[in-house]
Amino acid sequence: MRNKSIILLGFAAALIGGIGIGYLLFGRTGGAITTAEHQHTETDLEATTTYTCSMHPQIRQNESGICPICEMDLIPLGSDSGSDNPLILEMTDEAVQLANIETMIIGSEARAEKTLTVAGKIQMDERLSASQVAHVPGRIEQLFVTFTGEQVRQGQRLASLYSPQLITAQHELLEAKKFRDVDPELLVAARKKLEYWKIAPEQIKEIESSEKIQETFTIKTDVAGIVTNRRVAVGDHIKEGEVLFDLVNLNRLWVVFDAYEEDLADIKVGDKISFTTPALPNQTFTTRITFIDPVLDPATRVAAVRGEIINKNGLLKPEMYVRGTVLSRLTIQEQVLVPKTAILWTGTRSVLYVKLPDTDIPSYEYREIALGERVGDQYLVESGVEVGEEIVTYGSFTIDAAAQLNNQQSMMNKAVRVKKEQTLETPDYQASTPVAFKEQLKSLVVAYLEVKDALVATDPSQTTIAAGAFQAQLSTIDPSLIDGDPQAYWFEQRKVLEKRNNNIRKASDVEIQRAHFEHLSLSLIELIKSFGIEGQVFYIQHCPMAFDNRGADWLSAEENVLNPYFGDVMLRCGFVKEEVFIGE
Repeated sequence: MRNKSIILLGFAAALIGGIGIGYLLFGRTGGAITTAEHQHTETDLEATTTYTCSMHPQIRQNESGICPICEMDLIPLGSDSGSDNPLILEMTDEAVQLANIETMIIGSEARAEKTLTVAGKIQMDERLSASQVAHVPGRIEQLFVTFTGEQVRQGQRLASLYSPQLITAQHELLEAKKFRDVDPELLVAARKKLEYWKIAPEQIKEIESSEKIQETFTIKTDVAGIVTNRRVAVGDHIKEGEVLFDLVNLNRLWVVFDAYEEDLADIKVGDKISFTTPALPNQTFTTRITFIDPVLDPATRVAAVRGEIINKNGLLKPEMYVRGTVLSRLTIQEQVLVPKTAILWTGTRSVLYVKLPDTDIPSYEYREIALGERVGDQYLVESGVEVGEEIVTYGSFTIDAAAQLNNQQSMMNKAVRVKKEQTLETPDYQASTPVAFKEQLKSLVVAYLEVKDALVATDPSQTTIAAGAFQAQLSTIDPSLIDGDPQAYWFEQRKVLEKRNNNIRKASDVEIQRAHFEHLSLSLIELIKSFGIEGQVFYIQHCPMAFDNRGADWLSAEENVLNPYFGDVMLRCGFVKEEVFIGE
């Protein structure tokens, strides 16, 4: 009950703050305006016409064109457009001060890093492990290395071995030496037999020169390292190939960390890990990830992440516990970071407010955004805001409460929609456009349909391929076939097509591809209406539920609806909005 009371008190405080701001916003009335102030000539009205974008009302300019954000046609801004937009809340300077609103301009980071904490152990490098074996059978007469953990050098004496087979081989060598003039190959074979048993050439020469049989031979190490297991004792009879000692070189070690399943997406080979160990509290070591285990442990749901490190002065020892920090570089094409304090959460939606530039009074636009990875006390934003926009970092909840009281779109009033303005009339160049240009435009639409079909299949890789084919077809269109205003209009629309199509090609996420496909479709629809396509019927189809019920159009060669914005989820959602038939 206490928690409920706190929540209700907080919500009541926000509403009271909103009511106070509402009073500052809407409770004041201005002075009387005389009739003379409204007397303007028709020329004056045309000169002061302002154009804006129906989807981005913050865009204002004195002449027509396209929106620099979404490339939709700009529309004339009426005198009441600001108050009719339920996404925008206008505030007085006093209200801004009362709400303690703070803002910041969004920047694009060249790289973003996410810090992860991992724990693990120092382990021996398996590639540096070796076994010292007996190359001939015999009996251990003496051991020169007697305990586990002893450091041995390459070529160091390990044991003394008595071997009847070696004594027999020495007799064969001396007998073969006597007959070397008769059968020199016999002497060579006797020497080779001893060499295969790892008897050093110097020892063989000594046997030949002294002509004395050695009863014991010394076994020397083949590699350097630490003895991890002594398998024999004095007096043991051993077989050929039997392991005498297990050795490992500790000059280079593995650092193996446990990475949880949910963190694996942010860890890549090559990422740097700084780590410490309780055994050496004042030292920090660094390694880079060289291997990520492809299989999760089914019990702990972790995967082994491994790095390597040179063990200078032998400070690090196997089985030491370590704790590391991974600096994971996030690979996102455009990294837009916003502070956590700027975001309002409404369950499945994330909302923030954008301060509109160049307004006579402070104006704040409601935006729904798609969040990506969390980076410290910030979040990556995948869509909804762009670099250079000014967002509210403190005071968003107060703005939202005021918008709710004014029956504008807010966290609780999601059903409010923007009133769509009438768009500018599409220019008609059909009569002056040659058939050759119309045929090239028709081929471009055919390439566009491949992009549409790939989105219907919800296949981002195939969409990328189809977008590449669209770009190739776009480059074949000859603008010299038209001139004057039609040519200028073509160049303007071609920039839009190239930009949106390139964004489709670069994106790996199908939802991002679909967002750019909408604007690509709008531009292409305008083109075929302006220039015409010879002898071809196309259907402009519309899905009213696309992009959170905002709706979106696309072109189709078939009357049957196949929705590119939802694919199999809502394949038949939509209807034929318009039929375009141009030509004989």
